[in-house]
Order: sequence, then structure tokens, then C-alpha cells
Amino acid sequence: MVLKKGALYLLLLALAAFTTFPFLWTLLVSLRTRGPIFSIPPDLSLTGLSAANYLGVWNTLPLPRYVLNSLYIAAMGVGLTLVVCSLAAYPLARMRFPGRNVVFYAIIATLMLPEHIGLIVNFITMMRLRLVDTYASVYLPSVASIFGIFLLRQAYLSIPQELEDAARIDGAGELTIWWRILLPLTVPALATLAIFQFVAFWNSFLWPIIILKTPDKYPLAAGLLYLRGLFAHNTRFIAAGTVIATLPIIVVFLFTQRYFMRGITAGAIR
Repeated sequence: MVLKKGALYLLLLALAAFTTFPFLWTLLVSLRTRGPIFSIPPDLSLTGLSAANYLGVWNTLPLPRYVLNSLYIAAMGVGLTLVVCSLAAYPLARMRFPGRNVVFYAIIATLMLPEHIGLIVNFITMMRLRLVDTYASVYLPSVASIFGIFLLRQAYLSIPQELEDAARIDGAGELTIWWRILLPLTVPALATLAIFQFVAFWNSFLWPIIILKTPDKYPLAAGLLYLRGLFAHNTRFIAAGTVIATLPIIVVFLFTQRYFMRGITAGAIR
């Protein structure tokens, strides 16, 4: 038994090292101004560290502008996603109507489609709505998250039906039940969805480049593209910019991991 636990811990440590090594290597590269970058084995020494690359990124890019763009896009996208998905999941979980399961499985089936298959349709839609080159065009196509609808539906299904029946006896309507009963009881699932969507919006790269014509409106991930030249690029600057873009995600997860873990298991046991 002890040997099995020891082997399990060793396996977990190996997996942790495997997953954290790329970030640690990027962090070291961003803190060095000289020396080999792609040496084998990699140089993991802590000598000659400096913040010069971060100052270089600060002087090269309008970094505060890109960060504010990312925060605005992520905040609007996450807020609208929570509203849209929580409302869409409610009738699929708690209301009875013909074809409910057919509608749900049809929605879930779209998860098998590649994400980029909708780029042309989304662009045409934004163009007809005259939203091209606006912040709204970046987050609106993603607020109806299929994963979010699925996650919240499963969370709703885990809530006892008796709570709704008692509320209906007291005269509560559907919106009241959704707002006062279901939402407070599914906060972990909402927090989990918020984390996933924040990461998705914060890391959005391809779609903003397509839909935005003004570089000053780019989010941070897309703005880092300007650290790459046509024929040459500064790998250390790119590493520093990558670390800057990654840190907010780590901070958000550290403060919300309790809700994240509870939300992942919400609806697993019914």
C-alpha cells in the first residue's frame, strides 16, 4: 500500500514538473539578457537575472492600453456569458416541453465542430450589424457558450425539485425561481464558467486580429504579435510579454480555485 502511494506521488510530481516546466523556462528566458536560449539540456541556472526585457516590452508596446482592452473585453464577455448561459440552461433543465432533449443534444452536438469553422459566419454577422472594429465584436460571438449551457444545466439538475415546487406554491414565477433559488445554489458552477471564459477572452488572439482594424483596440494576446518582426524577432521580449499575459490568469485561478473545484464536480452526483 505504501509503495503504491509512493509511486502515485512520484507520478504526480513528474506530471507537475512536466506541465510547469514550459512556464518556468519562459520565465527564466524573460529574465536573461544574454546566454543561450535553446541549449540542450536547457540552462536553468539563476545567474544574470534582470528585468531589462520587461522594460523593453514596456517601451516597445502600449502595454497599459492592451491590458485595459483585455480587461474590458474579458469583463463584458464573462458577464454576458453568465447571463446568456444561465438563462438558456434553465428551460433545458427545469421546464417541460416537447423536444427538450432533442434541443439539448442538438446544442451539445455543435461541440464536435471546430471552433474556427464559424469565423466567416461571425464576421459576416458582425459586418451586417456594423460592429466590425468595435470591442463588442470581439466578445459577442462567444457569449453563448455551449460548454457553459451544458455545465449550468447539469448544475440545475442537481437541485431538488421540491424547492421549486414550494416556490411555485408561494406564487413565484419562472424568473423568480431562476433568480432567487437556482442562481444562488449554482454559484460554484457559475464561478467555474467565469474562470473558463475569462481565460478564453484574455487569451483571444486570432479573432481580434480578424475583426479589429485598429491595433490600439487589440487585447494583450493579439498585441504581443508586434514583438515579432517580419524577418527577425527578440525571443526574450516575447518570453517577457508571454509571462505578463499569463500572470493575471494565474492570479485569478489562485483566488477562485475553491469555487473552481466545487463547480467542476457540481452535477456529477445527482
